[in-house]
Amino acid sequence: MTKREVVRQVVEGYRPPYVPWSFSFTQEVREKLQAYLGKQEIESFLDNHLLSLGNEIGFFEKIGEHLYRDVFGVVWDRSVDRDIGIVCQTVLPEPSLKGYVWPDPTEERFFQDIPDRIAGQPECFRVFCIGFSLYERAWTMRGMENLLTDFYQHPDFVRELFESIAEYNIAQLRRACSFEIDAIYFGDDWGQQRGLQMGPRLWKEFIYPVLKRMYAAVHREGRYVFIHSCGDVDELFDDLIGIGVNCFNPFQPEVMDVEALLTRYRGRLSFFGGLSTQKLLPYASSEQVRQASRRLLELGREGSYIFAPAHAVESDVPLENILTFIEEVRRQKR
Repeated sequence: MTKREVVRQVVEGYRPPYVPWSFSFTQEVREKLQAYLGKQEIESFLDNHLLSLGNEIGFFEKIGEHLYRDVFGVVWDRSVDRDIGIVCQTVLPEPSLKGYVWPDPTEERFFQDIPDRIAGQPECFRVFCIGFSLYERAWTMRGMENLLTDFYQHPDFVRELFESIAEYNIAQLRRACSFEIDAIYFGDDWGQQRGLQMGPRLWKEFIYPVLKRMYAAVHREGRYVFIHSCGDVDELFDDLIGIGVNCFNPFQPEVMDVEALLTRYRGRLSFFGGLSTQKLLPYASSEQVRQASRRLLELGREGSYIFAPAHAVESDVPLENILTFIEEVRRQKR
């Protein structure tokens, strides 16, 4: 059975032959791991089951030493966070789209490397990533404080903005589905450490209908819907299942009861993540990491689970702890 087939079994709610996995790391950690591995390629060492395709945020243009402009025109300062950065210039100073020119969602540079990457890892489950896919894209364009105020003061503008972002995403995912991919992976953080950033009423009124439309477009193409949303968002799981979400990430143990939720939703929703990056990986011993990894793998044996740290592993995590959870998942196939 290929890695692609194992992940499909998990997403469909069946019991897999072993728990699949997929790991991501910040640039600093990748450099540290590569130095440890020497000439061995990171990807062959990790043996990941998911192949991430596309350019999820749209960083293509470097305009200064640490400044990048994304395809929507937003400027990011990446002097501290080298992977994403902090918005330092928005594009919608007023609650209006008048005069704003949308980028081309089907621009070839989003897709040009897909055939070669699939050919290089043909056994992997192929996921096309659309990051900052609705709420996050909106606040990066408008500014977070402005957007949160707009929900109350300019609701028609928010609806127009969200629908325009959805149009962009749907056009892009349709182009992506012309390739032999398995899923569309939407990134959109709604949560904080406790509850939703905008609260459940605003989420249901403004965000839910647009998600429903985008996820339906994916299923019309015969693909799965994966989503990423950081924070305490498990109150949304039933709604998300109802509009077609197949797999949820990052499954954060700091804000969710991972064991209870996996048991409750197994067969209806798959989870991807679960290993603590906020508390465990930076501060625990390697033996504690080993035991936590084994517990998650045990929970995942019945299906509906892809093992991973809850987020991209950051530079505060000791190399020993990284090697420990990698070793644990690889032991399954020995």
